[in-house]
Amino acid sequence: MWVVHQFLDELYQDVQSKTKIHDENWQSSLTAKFQELIGTFNSNEELEPTIVKQKVYDQYTRYSAAITTLPNVRMQMYVLVPNGLEGKKAPAVLALHGHGYGNNDIVGLDPTDNERQGDPGIHKDFAIELVKRGFIVVAPELIGFGKRTLSNDVRTNPSDNSCYSLASQLLLYGKTLAGLRVFECQRVLDFMAELEELDTDRIGCMGISGGGLVAAFTSILDTRIRATVISGYTNTFKGSIMNRRHCLDNYVPGILQYAEMPELIALIVPRPLFIESGKKDHLFPVRETEKAIDEIKQIYSERNVEQLLRWQLFDGGHEICGDQSYDWLCSTLEVT
Repeated sequence: MWVVHQFLDELYQDVQSKTKIHDENWQSSLTAKFQELIGTFNSNEELEPTIVKQKVYDQYTRYSAAITTLPNVRMQMYVLVPNGLEGKKAPAVLALHGHGYGNNDIVGLDPTDNERQGDPGIHKDFAIELVKRGFIVVAPELIGFGKRTLSNDVRTNPSDNSCYSLASQLLLYGKTLAGLRVFECQRVLDFMAELEELDTDRIGCMGISGGGLVAAFTSILDTRIRATVISGYTNTFKGSIMNRRHCLDNYVPGILQYAEMPELIALIVPRPLFIESGKKDHLFPVRETEKAIDEIKQIYSERNVEQLLRWQLFDGGHEICGDQSYDWLCSTLEVT
């Protein structure tokens, strides 16, 4: 009988047995390698932003905006702005949805752009929760979801996506879907920098599940993000992505040659980081999340900024919590 599992376990142990010093040289070198592995995208296209006011609520106004990210590629996003700013600059959060029916899922809309009735699902309308606390919230629709699915993908329900189609094709070019989504989020940060009401020195990022991946990866590569909340993602590759069948957008070729997930996420150091995860999360098991937090904590401690790492393991599943993370963002980004 072929001992396949033993072979894979030994392969994993071989690449994880290296001892490292997590100093600035380590951080610079691994960050550059990480950028190389997820693939680079370049665009000289103007953003050409369009912004349309959609609806005024008691506490905020929702706009629909769009920018050009790549030649012939437009990205739609919602911009939620607290009412009554009156010329004052406000902190902002880049809010990233996970698998589902797109960015409608985090701003209280159903797949047909109508006000959602009933259960908000795993996303808990967290973009609305943040704008009510005083943040300008920018919620882009990640490519492959919602109205940004490929036209030739058959969709039997609104949550069907184009992750596999996009990721598999990009891999043939030496690129990844994670890399494309990170690049587009960096274009969103360019757009955010042009909003006069937005304080660019106080930009945070929050994402759930696949959006947690994008939040983490974008924060690693773009220091314009000053504080990050990763929900329902922090784990080990061994205990999550490698332990069951996951969406192809999770896979970065060669990454384990250089880092496991905790060490990768720790590249955010020395910027503030909050991790939340449900104790009953079936996709990212809590035992592996605890291991990941311990390793990230060690790296933050090595850099003498242990106080900038916070976490909450809550009684729930694969979902946004917010019990502590919302207040943490408010405190860290100085919402007034």
